[in-house]
Amino acid sequence: MTTEVEFINVSKTYLNRQEVVHVLKGVSGEVEKGSIVTIIGPSGSGKSTILSLCNLLLTPDEGEVRIQGKDVRNWDIQKLRRRVGIAFQGAPMLTGTVLDNLSLPLRLQGRTLENPKKYMEFVGLTEDHLSRQAKELSGGQRQRLSLARTLVNDPAILLLDEVTSALDSLSAHEVEELILRINREQNTTILWVTHDQSQAERVGDQTWLVIDGRVVEAAPTKQFFVKPKEEQTKQFLELRRGYK
Repeated sequence: MTTEVEFINVSKTYLNRQEVVHVLKGVSGEVEKGSIVTIIGPSGSGKSTILSLCNLLLTPDEGEVRIQGKDVRNWDIQKLRRRVGIAFQGAPMLTGTVLDNLSLPLRLQGRTLENPKKYMEFVGLTEDHLSRQAKELSGGQRQRLSLARTLVNDPAILLLDEVTSALDSLSAHEVEELILRINREQNTTILWVTHDQSQAERVGDQTWLVIDGRVVEAAPTKQFFVKPKEEQTKQFLELRRGYK
């Protein structure tokens, strides 16, 4: 299998009120092309930082993050962000219409969005939505639009940060099914941060547990949840799900 994303002994620190905070500590791991890696762990453990390093929202202090074999720092940033899309919790919308929001990534590149209807239909929204104000959409509709906005760049890699956590159960299920369809039909590689262990177990090919800036365990998802190897993993699962 082809390695699409690779972390090699990656560390990241922040300065918080003159105190150095070690957010990631020697993270290593590989993500195969077309796979879904679900990333779980306590709040503040460094999960979102792992995603942000993949498209230069942040840069590593030590180690390397490689996208398709190339260190992220050696990519042209526009080309990298076309290749590596990201969608966040809450699906932030700009003031303006749905079409304004959908076409934003290409406008920033001086390009015009062709056939916006195609992207709307792919995420289960109708052409009629294009003229509506984006902020009038429901939470589920905004998350669908956020994914469509990411897809206009035709990314090979998709970074998802708690994209269903703010949605009701029906909308969350619909968005989850949409993401699985994107993975299945376009062979998109996905790194998916989620607090929902049931979701991680449903959708992941591999699962990583991140605690205190370290990858405690990385394993095929079924093995991870049924027969974890690390004591910290067993304790985390027991605490969160009554694992025995």
